[in-house]
Amino acid sequence: MGIQTRDPARDPQDLERLLVARQHQGDVEGMVALFEPDAVIDTTEGDNAGGRLIRGHAAIRAFFAELCASGRKFNVGQQVPAVVNGDLALTGTRRADGAMTGEVARRQSDGTWLWIIDKYQHG
Repeated sequence: MGIQTRDPARDPQDLERLLVARQHQGDVEGMVALFEPDAVIDTTEGDNAGGRLIRGHAAIRAFFAELCASGRKFNVGQQVPAVVNGDLALTGTRRADGAMTGEVARRQSDGTWLWIIDKYQHG
């Protein structure tokens, strides 16, 4: 399945659902396609020295490939309403353990949405 045949995020609220669905399918390229080419994922937590900033599609692809290979699956959490200001949106999901995710999405010229910043929460 090529990226052009995947459903795009037409609303910032679509991004989380699409990411979880694609991760469950092992669709690494589909996961990467939800991020702008120069997006950043922050995997640090507090004083976690093992975390890092992951920048750009190549590094995001490697991160998600490793995650998918581990067999770990994302769980669908309780998505909170996106806060939209013009072409930017703050998205977030409350996980079952109470932790919150936080992402920033940007509206693209075709009206679809891609993440530009993702605060990845381990767990």
